[in-house]
Amino acid sequence: MLIKKPSDIKSSEITDKQLYLNRRKFILAASAAGVTAAGGWAAARWLTMSGEAQTGAKLPGVGKSPLSINEPQTPYKDVTTYNNFYEFGTSKDSPARSAHTLKTRPWTVAVEGEVKKPKVFDIDQLLKISPLEERIYRMRCVEGWSMVIPWVGFPLNALIKLAEPTAKAKFIEFTTLNDPKQMPGLRSGVLAWPYIEGLRMDEAMHPLAILAVGLYGEVLPNQNGAPIRLVVPWKYGFKGIKSIVKIRFVEQQPTSSWTRAAPDEYGFYSNVNPNVDHPRWSQATERRIGEFKKRQTLMFNGYADQVASLYSGMDLKKNY
Repeated sequence: MLIKKPSDIKSSEITDKQLYLNRRKFILAASAAGVTAAGGWAAARWLTMSGEAQTGAKLPGVGKSPLSINEPQTPYKDVTTYNNFYEFGTSKDSPARSAHTLKTRPWTVAVEGEVKKPKVFDIDQLLKISPLEERIYRMRCVEGWSMVIPWVGFPLNALIKLAEPTAKAKFIEFTTLNDPKQMPGLRSGVLAWPYIEGLRMDEAMHPLAILAVGLYGEVLPNQNGAPIRLVVPWKYGFKGIKSIVKIRFVEQQPTSSWTRAAPDEYGFYSNVNPNVDHPRWSQATERRIGEFKKRQTLMFNGYADQVASLYSGMDLKKNY
């Protein structure tokens, strides 16, 4: 399959950002920018004033996270036009052209399974769980390309603590929206739908794992997984499930979509590991989008100091 670079995508194929900006809501957001973080949650209600969040609108009350890295960020245009989101097509430019059909309001996320407090959350209720932060993270795709993205979100562990998992909860299973009317790519048989991913409980509790609702300070674009997605920066990008509608706490390890489709190529853990090659290519190097020269792939995507202890004693070639 031919994979396009951002420079190969015709300008005519890229959705103009101005087409999906709502100026009235942008002005309302700007007026709310001076509010405190606590007041920001009430101000965030502007997101649904006409029943749908507007991509490109600023998110108010976003703090800076000390967990961010200090590296040049990938340009917004590249982050939002070079995507893997097979529900909207398998080419890198398909999501940016096709994801406008996704309706992100109303939107609910069901939290269920082995928890004491199961609940169906409205997306705006989720925005109130914990203060939103900008987290600048390295992101690495199994195909060999990488980016540095300023996500906006909140720690996944804040939602976990609120749900109060039982002693039986060893893993978390995440599920994406499954609606062929909104997601034309679902009509293909490339994967068994809906898209499912999972984390071990201690991975999910790690402070680096977040639920993202925006990037570059703005509402998350549809093609990047609106209105809410998972970001786990030490793992390959396909672990970052998009457009989440269900979070289920389970006792047994869930079967991820790509693991089901190709178990010899995509393991459950999917930690960035330059010492474990994909059967069809090496993972030892990567190319940062916007750069020509390849760079060495870092163990755990450069987050080894923070997360290596999670896998102490494990065979990371067997548990790839």
